[in-house]
Amino acid sequence: MSKTIKIALLMAASLFMEILDGTIVTTALPKIGVTFNRSAATTALLVSVYLITVAVFIPLSGWLAHRFGKKIIWLSAVALFTASSLGSALAPTFTILLAMRLLQGVAGSLMTPTARLIVLEKTEPSQLLRMVSYLVWPALIAPAIAPVLGGFIITYWSWHWIFFINLPIGIVILAIGTWWLAPDQHNTAQPFDWMGFLEIAASSILILVGAEAATRTNANWRLSSALVIIGLLGIGLVGYHLSHAAQPLFAVTALKTASFRICQTGGSLLWLSVGALPYLLTVYLQTIFGWAAVKAGGFVLFIFVGNIGIKPFTTIIIQKLSYRGALLAAFLMVLVSGVALAFIRENTAAPIIALLAMVAGMGRSLALTAYNGLSFAEIAPQDRNSANTLSAVVQTMAQGLGVSLITVVVHVISMYTALATAYEYGFAILGLLMLFPILEVWGLPKTLGNATLSAS
Repeated sequence: MSKTIKIALLMAASLFMEILDGTIVTTALPKIGVTFNRSAATTALLVSVYLITVAVFIPLSGWLAHRFGKKIIWLSAVALFTASSLGSALAPTFTILLAMRLLQGVAGSLMTPTARLIVLEKTEPSQLLRMVSYLVWPALIAPAIAPVLGGFIITYWSWHWIFFINLPIGIVILAIGTWWLAPDQHNTAQPFDWMGFLEIAASSILILVGAEAATRTNANWRLSSALVIIGLLGIGLVGYHLSHAAQPLFAVTALKTASFRICQTGGSLLWLSVGALPYLLTVYLQTIFGWAAVKAGGFVLFIFVGNIGIKPFTTIIIQKLSYRGALLAAFLMVLVSGVALAFIRENTAAPIIALLAMVAGMGRSLALTAYNGLSFAEIAPQDRNSANTLSAVVQTMAQGLGVSLITVVVHVISMYTALATAYEYGFAILGLLMLFPILEVWGLPKTLGNATLSAS
């Protein structure tokens, strides 16, 4: 195993720790609420504060990597994430626990983009798909095992251990990273773009707070919608600033490259769709079918079975079909499975529901691998820092909006029809969202990204 692959696996381990922590916390919220005598709405802040903090501070990662070096920033982020995990486990009050989650968000916002940058910045185009495959695994495995691992920990130990488990992982990663990673040779000290940072932070907070508020019981829909709309308008202002500033926080010139641009536009809709599907299916099976949470969760788990099951074959599929063909196949799987789920009923055979969930997961995994491999295919190495930061910002926002979007859609439709019908329309809408990326990719050349396939 070459050192390059070892470093890629090390970075994947840090991504796994961050994604697992972000997912597993949700299983512990009821127990945390009991410990600190807090309501469900209050304990949910542990998730929303983390997500908002990640979104706000991700834009800093590229600038800090330029200023202090990727190795220092990544090691510092891992150390902060590990220390704040310990602080979360030992927190004597809910306020301190919330503060520790905020610090975890800061660490995660720096660790994830920098880890990707360490692997991808100097990778030759012909090796991109191979290197990306190592970074995709954490995003597929961590959400799949988090409910099971979290349930085990909560049942047999205590919620504190969902944070304690980060300690050995973080310490080992720190030790190996300190030994393996070479220091950066040329750090640059360009001026910090305060205006760009504040604009992005304000827009991100407005969008995510508005979206999160929309999912609450008795939500103020007008206020939530207004916050999201103002935030989206702010993103337009951010785009103008970044494209005209002399020293922007990060450049947006990568959007001129078609292969990168479609990964942000169509890729965002993909994240919206597949990110919301597990939530929608879980709620639908429990609310409409009346299934127990364990039974519903067992069927939703097939989404992640599909994620992982197809992963060993995604590179082969992309090589055989090309990026264009693989993406179209993935979009069709997500579209068909989403629309088909709108027609399931209580008497639908269980294997059919499991199969549809698995097909949706397979489409997500294939599209995610293809998008990640294609994203930097035509981006020059010196421009990958800014492109990586931009991609991380877009992806975080899309993931944060998925559940909120489908919650609002179902609520609005339920005002005019039965709740069961509203959920059915929700499934269909999540599938039909794939029409845009299908049309977007359809007109692209079949040779798009072929430079990354020659030696994969």
